[in-house]
Amino acid sequence: MNLQKPNSNDATRSSNRSSSVVPSSGLCSRCIDGCKGNCEIFKAAYRGRELIYPGPFGDVTAGGDKNYPVDYSHLNIQGYAQGAEGLPENLPTNPDNARFPLVNTETSYGWDKKVTMTVPFFTGALGSTEIARKNWEHFAVGAALSGVTIVCGENVCGIDPALELNANKKVVNAPDMDRRIEAYKKYHSGYGEILIQMNVEDTNMGVAEYIIDKHKIETIELKWGQGAKCIGGEIKVDSLERARELQRRGYIVTPDPSDTVNQASYADGAVKEFERHSRLGFVTRESFMKEVERLRGLGFKRITLKTGAYSLKELAMAIRYSSDAKIDLLTIDGASGGTGMSPWRMMEEWGIPSLYLHSAAWEYASILAAQGRRVPDMAFAGGFSAEDHIFKALALGAPYVKAVCMGRALMIPGMVGKNIAQWLAAGKLPKNVAEYGSSVEEIFVNYERVKSIVGGSEIKKIPLGAIGIYSYADKLKVGLQQIMAGARRFNLSVIGRKDLMSLTEECARVTGIPYLMDCYREEALKILKE
Repeated sequence: MNLQKPNSNDATRSSNRSSSVVPSSGLCSRCIDGCKGNCEIFKAAYRGRELIYPGPFGDVTAGGDKNYPVDYSHLNIQGYAQGAEGLPENLPTNPDNARFPLVNTETSYGWDKKVTMTVPFFTGALGSTEIARKNWEHFAVGAALSGVTIVCGENVCGIDPALELNANKKVVNAPDMDRRIEAYKKYHSGYGEILIQMNVEDTNMGVAEYIIDKHKIETIELKWGQGAKCIGGEIKVDSLERARELQRRGYIVTPDPSDTVNQASYADGAVKEFERHSRLGFVTRESFMKEVERLRGLGFKRITLKTGAYSLKELAMAIRYSSDAKIDLLTIDGASGGTGMSPWRMMEEWGIPSLYLHSAAWEYASILAAQGRRVPDMAFAGGFSAEDHIFKALALGAPYVKAVCMGRALMIPGMVGKNIAQWLAAGKLPKNVAEYGSSVEEIFVNYERVKSIVGGSEIKKIPLGAIGIYSYADKLKVGLQQIMAGARRFNLSVIGRKDLMSLTEECARVTGIPYLMDCYREEALKILKE
């Protein structure tokens, strides 16, 4: 099995000349002097460090495509021919009531003060990347209408061109953060919430104090990392002055915009962009507990934690510390992931893949539970995009996992809806869209449903990307209801690990989910021998 695809990928806008490629290096088996490209090494010869990142920046989301030995596709879902667990207590368990539309997909998370969502998924962290900024209204309104939580990611205040800091370099005015919070709250109907993520720079700038004082935000998320990369967040800017401004605010900016050589390269037109990076955090139990206590003292009702595809030691730390600190939701993000701009080779080759990490998380949570400790509500993240993914993640992590976090998958319908609006305005609908009609009412199957929610006069204010997200969420919900009904699970709380089977013995070893020829074998033999 070839697990690597080095030296060329659509993400880096590169390709091999030859169809014969050395598997280990990604080089063409015959590299010709005079080749006109376009592999990654070829482009790096004249664009250097630019080849580290997917592109074009600001217009793409990127996810690693390494083929891992075991992943979620190596699990299948069990189906049954009898029973109906989780039906409302007032309904008799019979075929008349065992109908998939009766499946309840609501979930909730929180230690004491719960948040309920209509479906068991929420957005990944949409922070300071350009693609998150320019599409925010579509994402936020879509999430609010769908009744799910949206995570406003790190560094939003820090990169805001209109940011105002006081003499102590603390936030006093952050218009872009204000815009993001208000967009979600305007259509929030009681399901889900907006929570704000915070990293080292956000902490130093006093973001927590700003969002609770001005917006009464109830939940804040501490961030240890993510599944896409093991360094801090980064964006690109194409202005020298903007790069120097971010550097003055305390960010790491490369190439150094204060270096006269880099300034000359920028003036020549060779250096076209600068990268803004965040610092690496250092996690200790003492500092973590102290920060949680500080945030609670500020008045936050819920504190969540997002961690990434680090070693098993850090995973154990995250679960144990979250238990001790009474964290309201622990999101565990496996490799490979990504919603914005992460180093491509890091995205491909770093970190513990999702299925392995999530299997270990369930094992560690079970160890804590066996000791009599309460396990915090958890969410799994890392490459989910469909209703079967959701079911598998909830079942694999049962009873601790309450939802999945979706990054790119929840962004795509927002961008599609936005683009349909632009195509309609320009009279340039693609054929695959135009086959459904030439108006928004005809094209969007859920247009009238959203109209019934917001009202006839308000529907014109709803960005079409939000309707796109609502439609996608509706597809996930109905699909999940059908899968749950087939597994005879009519409530999320009754989904369990017995509802899965491993298709390979290696998957069984990794996950602890029995090989399919062993699942229910004893029960089957008992029936035969009765």
